[in-house]
Amino acid sequence: MRKSIHKISQQIFVVVFFTLMAFVANAQNKVTGHVTDSKSGAGVQGITVSVKGSNVAAQTNASGDYSIMVPGNGTLVFTSVSYVTMEVPVGNRSVIDVSLEQAAEKLSEVVIIGYGSVKKSDATGAVTSITSKDFNKGNFSTPEQLISGKIPGVQITSNSGIPGGGSTIRIRGGASINAGNDPLIVIDGVPISNDGVKGLPNLLASINPNDIESFNVLKDASATAIYGSRGSNGVILIVTKKGKKGKPVINFSTQLSTGKVSKKEDVLTADEFRKFVNAHGTPAQIALLGNANTDWQDEIFQNSFGSDNNISISGSVKNLPYRISLGYLNQNGVVRTDNFQRGTVAINLSPSFWDNHLKVNLNLKGTIAKSRYANSGTAIGNAIIFDPTQPVLSGNKNFGGYFQYTDPTTPTGLTSLAPSNPVAALEQYKKIGEPKRSIGNIQLDYKFHFLPELHANVNLGYDIAEGTETTTISDSAISNYQGFSNPSSPTVFHKGYYHTDKQNQKNTLFEFYLNYSKNLESIKSKIEAVAGYAYQNFLTTNYNTYATAIDGTVDSSSKPTYFVVKPERALISYYGRLNYSYDGKYFLTGTIRTDGSSKFSKANRWGVFPSGAFAWRISQENFLKDSRVLSDLKLRVGYGITGQQDGIGYYDYILNYTLSGQATQYNFGTGFYQMYKPLPYNPNLKWEQTATTNFGIDFGFLENRITGSMDYYFKKTKDLLNTVSVASGTNFGNQITANIGDMQNEGFEFNLNAAVVKNNNFSWDLGFNFTYNQNKITKLSNNDVGSLGVPAANSNIGFTAVQQQTVGHPLNSFYVFQQVYDQSGKPIEGLYEDRNRDGVITEADKYWYQSPAPQEFFGFFSNFTYQKWNAGFTLRANVGNYMLNQIARGSSSLRSVLGNASFLTNATSNINDTKFTNSPDFSDLFVENASFLKMDNLYVGYNFGKVFNGVNLRANLNVQNVFVITKYTGTDPEISNGIDNGFYPRPRTISLGLNLDF
Repeated sequence: MRKSIHKISQQIFVVVFFTLMAFVANAQNKVTGHVTDSKSGAGVQGITVSVKGSNVAAQTNASGDYSIMVPGNGTLVFTSVSYVTMEVPVGNRSVIDVSLEQAAEKLSEVVIIGYGSVKKSDATGAVTSITSKDFNKGNFSTPEQLISGKIPGVQITSNSGIPGGGSTIRIRGGASINAGNDPLIVIDGVPISNDGVKGLPNLLASINPNDIESFNVLKDASATAIYGSRGSNGVILIVTKKGKKGKPVINFSTQLSTGKVSKKEDVLTADEFRKFVNAHGTPAQIALLGNANTDWQDEIFQNSFGSDNNISISGSVKNLPYRISLGYLNQNGVVRTDNFQRGTVAINLSPSFWDNHLKVNLNLKGTIAKSRYANSGTAIGNAIIFDPTQPVLSGNKNFGGYFQYTDPTTPTGLTSLAPSNPVAALEQYKKIGEPKRSIGNIQLDYKFHFLPELHANVNLGYDIAEGTETTTISDSAISNYQGFSNPSSPTVFHKGYYHTDKQNQKNTLFEFYLNYSKNLESIKSKIEAVAGYAYQNFLTTNYNTYATAIDGTVDSSSKPTYFVVKPERALISYYGRLNYSYDGKYFLTGTIRTDGSSKFSKANRWGVFPSGAFAWRISQENFLKDSRVLSDLKLRVGYGITGQQDGIGYYDYILNYTLSGQATQYNFGTGFYQMYKPLPYNPNLKWEQTATTNFGIDFGFLENRITGSMDYYFKKTKDLLNTVSVASGTNFGNQITANIGDMQNEGFEFNLNAAVVKNNNFSWDLGFNFTYNQNKITKLSNNDVGSLGVPAANSNIGFTAVQQQTVGHPLNSFYVFQQVYDQSGKPIEGLYEDRNRDGVITEADKYWYQSPAPQEFFGFFSNFTYQKWNAGFTLRANVGNYMLNQIARGSSSLRSVLGNASFLTNATSNINDTKFTNSPDFSDLFVENASFLKMDNLYVGYNFGKVFNGVNLRANLNVQNVFVITKYTGTDPEISNGIDNGFYPRPRTISLGLNLDF
């Protein structure tokens, strides 16, 4: 991978070299200067400085400095979206310093929406834009963490501390049960699939956060309906950095980081464990105790180290703006053997032709990554329960020299019940992922010569990925010590394990749309219209292979049904939008999209998704227009319908056959043959649909030094794509996907931003947001009276789900017994509340108790600048989220420690309080309040200014996962599914970064 990146970088720097030579050859009169903010006096980065009437341009650096070659006695033009344009004649001057005034109001900023953009002041939907200057600071391997805690209604929960592990993103709560709840993500105009890629820890792990310019989040249906069938869970538009006219600007950044586990599970130490076993164990169990003092969590955790290096060059060659960047990330995890490496390249070219009548935007992004996945699930769980009196190494060669529990009473001398050595589980396991991914598109925007208000747009895009995962388990590992035996030689065992998975994905996009914009000044009106067509195809190729032993012997039982499987689906769309505004006060938006998906039959293939919105900018009325206090006030109301098709199979609506497994072969004559069997299907499948109503208020005070918004929303999803049980023998299976059930989300959002202090030496900005969301299932079948609903997926304890989907309750609500306590407040083992008062404790006495999703969550952030210093922090809080502490529940009894005659297992320290004989499976005792306050980021930076040859140097120090305040007794109160069963810890990370501008 490094050779590939090195080769690419050589090619790029050749281009850069000749670009520099071209500028040197054309150099004329040199003008330098400094651009400052008229209010704060601080230097302003990113101001475009151009020579009027020519293609010569430059940009200010981080300190606000610029340098430009001016032909003759021209005029310099200073432009930026956030500042008032200024023109300055050069004359005979070689130094020109200017002070720019900020735009009249912050609401003049442009936000990106589907298939276009709109001034923030004119937006009718619930849209939030976050640009790079407001991103979270820190060491991030995936881009969504840049905006965590910044946007009301958007909850971003990192999946774990695994490098590149990504996050669970929810916008205004989940809209479905079994279909997808992830938002649609569009990168530079290319909607990407939510399907994972082999070898890639997370879909967004292939995107370099340093290449991103802005996130635009569309939350309500009036904003997302333009994306129709995939807008039910919101839309995130990611825009990457582009080239700008001017001389080449080179930026290099490097960041070094180190992390460590901030909290471990509170288990018994070796001495405490000996004391416990001596007090409660039998003589045979006491004899199992060892002489070591091993902290197994210390043995598997490590201090992680990482580096993130990025270089970019942007500028223009005549009328060809460009930006080229390279990045290399190497990040270790806090679990031994865990590592993630990623090399990225991004190219943007944005030329214009024919006097700006044709604009071209070419985006190419490539990623080559390599991951070594630690066997973290096994290692972390076993490190909590493995006997702390045993050593890591046994002193002999058995099982690779690692201590393992065996059982001499079994025929093989092994036991499948004992936990394996956690260190051995890491060192004897090697899983390597090697993905490659490229996302790109070319966008053509043609302004008709005979009708300049009309634009024709073509967008051709692709998202191609290939990934392999190779898993190797040592032949001395206890998990595969016997491996497998072939039927021909059942007494001969082939040890170890080797298997390779391979997958290719190819997603292609074609879009064509017309955009018409016309100012009708005579009637104080403006009309904008979009009409278009889109076709997107998704093709996945899965290569299935045999598993083998280390000696290469094939495990015949692992023979796949098919060696190559190519599921394919397509989506065809027609869409339109009309915006009308009158007198800068009244705004109307109407949108409609119709989608046809190959996932549904012809009878149900097409879905229609309309929306409408109205906004009234009250502050522009005569009675408020001259207010010195109120700068802006706008009311918004919108309603729309969006669709859902994710989370279901490609061919669930048609009858399919698959080859039966080898265990179900049929005997014909002298041979055995695999037969084809029918799969469950439902020809009546149709779109899941979500209707959303939104009421909003945008406001600003004191020349928009204080801005904010409030939104109330109500989302109703019907025809849920749900997995339901059917009678045995019916439809060739016991479960099918069907449109059954309704669900709703109701919520309130509040957002406030304030420039508290802004002067020449010091500035202080504050941001706060609050979200309340109440989720409830309203229907699951035609007769929900007295129904328990359906078990929640992936929530089993043993063979029974601890979470239930039930009408009248939130998604994934815990379904448990109510624990009874004695007078001193200690739980009484096996005694639960008889809630139905029938005199016996049965399943009927369980009740629905809380859910993993918070009802309220908050974000609070602040940034400070003082002369050349800057600092800031980000805080987040969740309130009302509950967690099943499965670690504490599973080790809370004597049986969990002493339940087997051939080995011992450790326990969490709560065993000294409960002293249960058996672990209670479904007690609300272990469903804990996991509300929390977290400081996610704390940073401080210093701008050294020009240090040598005009190079600007900035340095920063960042701390992530600074502290957590919570009553939850486990290691981390933030786990998206609400079940703590050995969580990969999020490390506390300290990083030092340097940034150089040339």
